[in-house]
Amino acid sequence: MNDVVSANAGAYPIDGWGLLITVILVAVAAGMSFVMKLGVERRMLWATLRSLVQLLAMGYIIRFVIAWNNPWICFALIAVMIVAAVQITLTRASNIPKGLAPQVFLTLLVCVILQISVVIELIVRPKPWYAPAVLVTMAGMLLGNVVAATAVAMSRFFSDMKSRRYEVEMLLALGATPFEAAKPSIVSSVKMGMIPTISQLASSGIVLIPGMMAGQVIAGADPLTAAKYQFVVLAVISALTLIADSLIMVLVYRTSFTALDQYRAES
Repeated sequence: MNDVVSANAGAYPIDGWGLLITVILVAVAAGMSFVMKLGVERRMLWATLRSLVQLLAMGYIIRFVIAWNNPWICFALIAVMIVAAVQITLTRASNIPKGLAPQVFLTLLVCVILQISVVIELIVRPKPWYAPAVLVTMAGMLLGNVVAATAVAMSRFFSDMKSRRYEVEMLLALGATPFEAAKPSIVSSVKMGMIPTISQLASSGIVLIPGMMAGQVIAGADPLTAAKYQFVVLAVISALTLIADSLIMVLVYRTSFTALDQYRAES
C-alpha cells in the first residue's frame, strides 16, 4: 500500500489550463453577482487575481529559499512576513486608534517564536532544524489565522468600549482600575476573535477536511500522516490564536485611558 501512495505522489499537477479554468469559474460566479446585483463581483475578481499572483510569487520565493537551505534567509523571509502581517492587521481592524503597530508586531513576533520553538522544534523536529519547507509554510499558516483573529478582537474591543463609555466612566468613578473597567470588553473581544478558529477545529474531520490535509492526500501523502500534521497545525493555531488575542488586549487596552486613569473618549 505504501508503494501505491509513493507512486501517486505528485501525480496530479495543476497546469496553466487548470489555473485558467479556475479563474473562469470565479468569473462566472462574479457574473452571477453582477446579474443579481449583489455588489461583490469586483472585490471577488480582484481578490482572486491578487491571490493568484501572491501565491505564485510566494511559491517561487519558497522554492528559492528551499534551494538555498540557509537559516538566515528563512528568518529574513519570516521577518518580512511579520511586517506585512502587521500592516494587514491594522488595515483589517476598523475603528482603532493610530499607533498600535508596535503592539501588533510584538504579538505576532511572540506567536511566531512560540511556534518555532515549541511546535517545529519539539513536535515536528525537522532535519535540519531550520528546514525551510516546514519553517516558512507553518509560519505563514499561523500568521494568516492570527492576523484575522487579532483584527477582529481589536475592532470589537474599541467598538465595545465606546458603547460602554458611561458604564466604564461609572466604574472608574467608583474606584475600579482601568483593567477592571475594560475587562468585559476584553473578554468579549477575545471570544469574538476565537469563534472562527474554534469552529474550524471542532468541525475538522467528519464535516471538514482542511486544506493542508486535503492537499497532502491529493499530492500522494499517507492520509494518516496528513491527518496528524493537520491536527497539530489546527490545535497549535487555536492555542496561539488565543495567546495572541489575549496578549494584544493586554497591550492595547491602556490606550483607552489617560495617564490619570480616565476614559479617553476619542479612543
